[in-house]
Amino acid sequence: MSVALTGHVATTTDNTKAQGEAADGNFDGVLPLKEKLSYLSTDMAGNLLYSSLGTYIMFFYTDVFGITAAAAGWILLIARIGDCISAPVWGSIVDHTKTKWGQSRPFFLWMAVPFALTVFLAFTAPDLPPAGKVVYATVTYILAAGLVYTGIQTPITAILSNLTPDPAERVKANTFRLSGGLFGTFITAVCTLPLVNWAGKAITGETNQKVGFMFTFAVYGVIAVVLLWFAFRNIREHNYDPKTQNPLPFKESLHAIKGNWPWITLIIAFVIFWIAQEDRMSVAVYYAKYNLNNENLATVLNGMQILGLITTFLIPPLSKKLGKAGKTDTMILGMVMAIVGQLLLLTASNSFALFVVFWTISILGAAMALAMPFAMLADTVDYGEWKNGIRAAGLLSAVGASFCIQFGSGLGNLIPSKIMAAAGYVANQQQTPEALNAIQFCFIWLPIIVYAICIFIMLFYRRFEKNEPAIRAALADRRAKADAAADAAAAVA
Repeated sequence: MSVALTGHVATTTDNTKAQGEAADGNFDGVLPLKEKLSYLSTDMAGNLLYSSLGTYIMFFYTDVFGITAAAAGWILLIARIGDCISAPVWGSIVDHTKTKWGQSRPFFLWMAVPFALTVFLAFTAPDLPPAGKVVYATVTYILAAGLVYTGIQTPITAILSNLTPDPAERVKANTFRLSGGLFGTFITAVCTLPLVNWAGKAITGETNQKVGFMFTFAVYGVIAVVLLWFAFRNIREHNYDPKTQNPLPFKESLHAIKGNWPWITLIIAFVIFWIAQEDRMSVAVYYAKYNLNNENLATVLNGMQILGLITTFLIPPLSKKLGKAGKTDTMILGMVMAIVGQLLLLTASNSFALFVVFWTISILGAAMALAMPFAMLADTVDYGEWKNGIRAAGLLSAVGASFCIQFGSGLGNLIPSKIMAAAGYVANQQQTPEALNAIQFCFIWLPIIVYAICIFIMLFYRRFEKNEPAIRAALADRRAKADAAADAAAAVA
């Protein structure tokens, strides 16, 4: 692909600043720290609940609620398939939204309580016959992880292009957001099982994980609601002007996808990436319980995700250092690190200290790779506007983030559940050597295979990223001419 936009690249910075001022006359393109921290709180709330679903729901189904591993895997995948419908619908809803608070921001207020309530219900285990358990789990999981979560995830991602028109500030804001996500994941990993076990015993007088899960997710739900309302109160959509940006019909927003190959490439890679991400998180509980003979070590393994902050905050300077395709190369570098860490786990033998070191390498690489697609999605929104004249931030973000996360996560739960079931896994029993090997394959080798495939796909994205400065300059020039024409028409009138 070539982009014949010569003569405009030098004006990118000035025109980009002008775009921001068009929507907010007092905004210079740089987000205040308070707003970055508020953006951090959105993903912290999202991951506090959603990472809990990804990490513990299959374990909850098999070892607490009493659903077979095979059935649990199908429940998770069916829910993700439903997101094929809910993601674009939520994207269109966001694109249709026009309020005094902004386009994406009001959803942090509207969806906070439904999100907390549906996740609480998903971790509730009523006394039902086997078929009833499957139906209950399917309905509550579809509501929590599909319909309602998408209503939170879509505006969290879509709002980035409206926070600022400055691409460097977008990367910084996204870094804060992902840091919040890591904090949410850390709380989930470190506190969930200990809190479940403590609450179950404190409330009933004996070990009762059913009661413990309900108490834990009631607490998490309250925290998530407070965080989302905090974000609603403090975030501003500086790059959104309700006077000029009218609600976009769904049929028209679909045209933003036509020929948008950066977006298409990115969502394919991101779906595949999330298979590995979810697989590593969900299988860690089984690997700790059965292969390492200590269920509580899952808290250590998943709690170490917070170390991803180290590479997350290195992303802005690193992507800048790597040049014209810096975001793509940063993502690829992260996946290479993750592969190296996963391979080294095989050499740890019986040394848990070495295992922790190598797991840390994998975490650092995966965190670096995970951060990049969210920032890239904002760039594909710009590409869609340049290519087709349609800015559909809601739709592109919904499918590019919510759908990818949820569908990839569904596969990341289904694939290991089928592998484990085929190897003879039986919950709460001494596992056969075949079952233990299957758990190890899912925990170590499956992410390696997935990361390798994802790296291959992202190599095709590099050429699109190299053209982004020219595209932004062309958009700035196009908008400036449109504004001039509108002013001239107004003057004649």
